[in-house]
Amino acid sequence: MNEKTSNFSTAMIAKLAMMTAVSIVLLLIIRIPFPPAPFLVYDPADVPIYITAFAYGPAAGLIVTLIVCLIQAFLLAGDGLYGFLMHFVATGIVAVVIGLMYAKCKTKKRAVIALITGVIVAVVVMCFMNLLVTPIYMGAPREAVVAMIPTVIIPFNLLKAGLNSLLTFLLYKRVSSFLHR
Repeated sequence: MNEKTSNFSTAMIAKLAMMTAVSIVLLLIIRIPFPPAPFLVYDPADVPIYITAFAYGPAAGLIVTLIVCLIQAFLLAGDGLYGFLMHFVATGIVAVVIGLMYAKCKTKKRAVIALITGVIVAVVVMCFMNLLVTPIYMGAPREAVVAMIPTVIIPFNLLKAGLNSLLTFLLYKRVSSFLHR
């Protein structure tokens, strides 16, 4: 490994650590319960993750997602395995979609399409995840989960992924010059 590759790797690790730290800080300072289901909480912690996926691709976005979800679930919020799994899938799927789509064509139009696609995919995937996982971990009858899909699950995931995507779109260009130095 030559010095340039080593420096790049060190710089990349430092930037991913910084984005992880920003995500954790946002998680700690902004937490808004979702009124129809106060156990669901909006936070903007996904914004640095989405920015990471735009800047460095889906793998980097997933790495930051993994670390943030582990810290949140097991050290901060006490959400445990269920919270970790649901957060990792919800955030990770958007990071993968936007990271893959934006990498192929880095235009503003492509960024918007990637973010909208990421939100749609997250909403659909989280409906299925809730049907599969929530009855097991929460002990909720599947019928109760089905009833929550149009009134709680879809609106919450649209709100969280949609708002975080909008914030990402508004902030990415301002942050990207720093990340690409």
